[in-house]
Amino acid sequence: MIIRIVKMQFKEEHIPAFHQLFNERKEQIASFEGCLRVDMLQDIQDPCIHFTYSHWINEQALTSYRASSFFEETWTKTKALFENKAEAWSTIIK
Repeated sequence: MIIRIVKMQFKEEHIPAFHQLFNERKEQIASFEGCLRVDMLQDIQDPCIHFTYSHWINEQALTSYRASSFFEETWTKTKALFENKAEAWSTIIK
C-alpha cells in the first residue's frame, strides 16, 4: 500500500475555495481505481497549510491517477490557489 501525502500552503483568501473544490471532488478521487481512501487535513498552527492524505493499493494505481485528465484538471485548479509550491511524498508503512 502507498500513502501519498501532499502539503499545500494556500493564500488565506483561497482556503474556502480549496475546501469547496476538495469536497466536490473527494468522492471521485476515492472512487478512482486503486484508491482506498482520501482525506484533507488542516494544520493546527497555520490554517493556510493543508495536507491531502491518500491510500493507494500500489504505486501503479497512484501513477495512473496522476496521469488522468481528472487529476490534471483538479491539480490545475488547486495550484491556482497556492501561496507556495506544494511538497509531496509517496510512502509505505514499514
